[in-house]
Amino acid sequence: MKPVIFGLSGLTMTADERAFFAEADPAGYIIFGRNIGTHEQLRALTDSIRELHGRDDVLILIDQEGGRVARMQPPHWPTYPAGAQFDALYHIAPASAIEAIRLNAEAIALDLNEVGINVDCLPLLDVRQAETTSAIGDRALGSEPLRVAALGRATLDGLRRGGVEGIVKHMPGHGRAVVDSHMELPHVDADAAALESDIAPFKTLNDAPMAMTAHIVYRAWDDVRPATQSPMVIDEIIRGEIGFDGLLLSDDLDMKALKGDVPTRALKSVEAGCDIALNCWGRMDEMQGIADLLPEISKASKVRLGGALRLVAPDAARERHSECIAKRDELLELA
Repeated sequence: MKPVIFGLSGLTMTADERAFFAEADPAGYIIFGRNIGTHEQLRALTDSIRELHGRDDVLILIDQEGGRVARMQPPHWPTYPAGAQFDALYHIAPASAIEAIRLNAEAIALDLNEVGINVDCLPLLDVRQAETTSAIGDRALGSEPLRVAALGRATLDGLRRGGVEGIVKHMPGHGRAVVDSHMELPHVDADAAALESDIAPFKTLNDAPMAMTAHIVYRAWDDVRPATQSPMVIDEIIRGEIGFDGLLLSDDLDMKALKGDVPTRALKSVEAGCDIALNCWGRMDEMQGIADLLPEISKASKVRLGGALRLVAPDAARERHSECIAKRDELLELA
């Protein structure tokens, strides 16, 4: 097995993809809008992935946050609120906000479970600052670490109730970035004492099964390499100070914050300590290059991968989905 998650090119798996994936045996896949048509089509695609690998626990990811980050869209799926709406409710009624975001996450998970997706790249635990880039913006759950952690925990709980695991991101914190890492490499100048508030939600949720790194240089820890490719940040901060021992994924390798060709980016991320490299775009030449360059998954990473899914099937999915949405909306009206 190769320590990578790949994307697919379209609505179905092509013959070339099928042959390549069978040989490369990636740890999992990520679904994007280009892969999504109808309920039936998407379920057939995820079923074909499981059939190819002969196991039900292959990781199949999606970014279905709500707000402006949602791969599954109307008219086939409902819209969901961004994280900032739950932050606003928390300011008025904390317990109501926690219940609302738990219900929201459960409803999202029921949508995903129905089409065979078992991992959502949610929640963000990035602590928002006044200068936080708009790439995070209203996706964040707040500017106070304890609030972010409480809403993040409720999100993970809600996802699991709906039969889906979450990924906490972007470890060790994207809130101080003032530029978009999709477009350029952010540098954070805060000292280690200030960064304690950034890592606080990740410490609180360090028992999460999966996490995703940030493509950011934190000068207090490593003034050259972004966290995704920094052995120091991964070993001493993520595994050490934060205490996270779950499955660690890189953020998308194609983001312009990283330099070099995509296969080399993947290798540097894995060599730095990421368990899994995330390659989203389904470009066969890049995927082949990654498969050729990466070693087999390490024993430690394989153990973490085996423990990443802790799921039970949800009950009465469709009926429960309507209940979750109605109760969530009732609570959000308080704000």
